[in-house]
Amino acid sequence: MRVRLVGGGSLHAYADGIRRVYAEVFSAPPWNEDPSAGALYVERLAADAVRPGFTAALATDGDAVGGFATAWTTPGTFPSGRSYGHVAEALGPGRVGDWLCGALEVDELAVAPEARGTGLGAALLAAVTEAAPDGRCWLLTSVHAGATLRFYRRAGWHQVPVTVPGRAGLVVLLGPGHPAAHV
Repeated sequence: MRVRLVGGGSLHAYADGIRRVYAEVFSAPPWNEDPSAGALYVERLAADAVRPGFTAALATDGDAVGGFATAWTTPGTFPSGRSYGHVAEALGPGRVGDWLCGALEVDELAVAPEARGTGLGAALLAAVTEAAPDGRCWLLTSVHAGATLRFYRRAGWHQVPVTVPGRAGLVVLLGPGHPAAHV
């Protein structure tokens, strides 16, 4: 598998593979999404690709997609949709402004089950976070995703010791180069 950065306009050529990998990864526990969520993700990805600072990495072998990662710059005015309101409530406006706004937010990282354990996830994460401003990158994941949390810890990411409210059990992770990662 070859990992490379791709522009948002190029992602449509890999839509079927991205949809398949998304469905395989996120229909499994602890996410338990309906497999049709892969198609919805591909639709959302088209809108995400125009966000400021958007970047994507693909792992491919020919036309076959083995994994992908996407990220973008968190706006200076912290969003309130999706899980952002819960994150703001957990961290408070000071930490949100200092730690997250203007930082690179990793939105999705998925590796096809048959490619796990090959270093592909680490390569995708490194590719998509390479240009994080001042090393500032962050993401959300579920506290119930034990293997995912272990992966990020091995990659040097640090969990903020504050639980995000809501039934999903989300936690904030800061990248290894983030200045607040060791606070």
